[in-house]
Amino acid sequence: MEILWTLIALGVVVAILGRFALRRGGGPGIQLSRPGAPDAADPAAYDFVRQEDLDVRLPGPDQDLLDVLAVVQGTQNWKPAQRLLAETPKDGERRWQRVQAFAGAASLELAQRPGVGGAWLRAWRSEAPKDAGAAQVHAEFLVQQAWRTSSVGQDDFRIILEEAHTVCGEAALLAPGDPVPYIVELAVARGLARPRPEFDQLWAKVMDRAPGHMGAHLAALHYHCEKWHGSRAEAEEFATSAAARAPQGSLLSALPLFALHEHIPDVVLVNDFYRTAVVSRAMEGALHAVHLARPDDPALPQVRHLLASFLVRAERWAEAMDQFVALDGHVGAVPWTLSEDPAAEYALYRALAVAGYEANGGSPATLRRP
Repeated sequence: MEILWTLIALGVVVAILGRFALRRGGGPGIQLSRPGAPDAADPAAYDFVRQEDLDVRLPGPDQDLLDVLAVVQGTQNWKPAQRLLAETPKDGERRWQRVQAFAGAASLELAQRPGVGGAWLRAWRSEAPKDAGAAQVHAEFLVQQAWRTSSVGQDDFRIILEEAHTVCGEAALLAPGDPVPYIVELAVARGLARPRPEFDQLWAKVMDRAPGHMGAHLAALHYHCEKWHGSRAEAEEFATSAAARAPQGSLLSALPLFALHEHIPDVVLVNDFYRTAVVSRAMEGALHAVHLARPDDPALPQVRHLLASFLVRAERWAEAMDQFVALDGHVGAVPWTLSEDPAAEYALYRALAVAGYEANGGSPATLRRP
């Protein structure tokens, strides 16, 4: 009987992989060839960045941030980070992304060099206790540490998040109109399973300060998901409501695609799932949002990354290639960051897009470029 169940499981896996790798219909199919093989589609022909050179730290370009991070980590001098955050508008996506990046850099340093790494953040907090940026980075650092070093429900996880809650309060007092402390608090509330009325009060504070903030909506969406404290229906309602009230040019129209992604089962057994009306509708909303968004919107790469993965799964090769051309170089975003090797996962999907594009008559000469 055990052998029978094993064979059934293997059959399911083979079927799933076959659906992913091969095109539907009577064509020759799409599959990855060995690099250098005569019939291999070559991503390099499209001037794509090599896998080993992909930047896994950010979803999109922010050279000012990367320059400052290099100085801070190289010299352990926190003042360039302070200046950059002070110059970054408090109500935009960019500030939230930079706070996350600084916190992530300090957390990763500490993981690599326990007791020593991230000393610049500790110095920043102790030497500038009234600096709002330092408090925000510290709070986000604690949130990332909780998830990096512990597990939900454990005592140390709860203790770290309670400390993050305290620091969020300090950060909010230092910059009353800044939404970032409350956005950080959204993750704290999720991790500590705060009751819905308490979460709703917190969300109201975010909305008062930044009603169109994409990063905040993505953070809140997790709370409403089935794997946390809501359900698929609640997450869909939250996402569709936000998309419905989004002004023209807002990326909130893409939020239903993120809600859908959060509830896709690990094993999809429905034929053409990525071509169903529900998935197609969510992709169309995201494509519409991308088309109307400002080219310099800091949240745009996050939407493009998730959209690219869905378009590849749906075998919409040309549209997928449009996304890869627009965002190539940075892979620090969902869905790639859910993999142990984000660069490899991204490169796989990109190669499939190239192969599918060329199998349907595309070439570097026919590809649209921004």
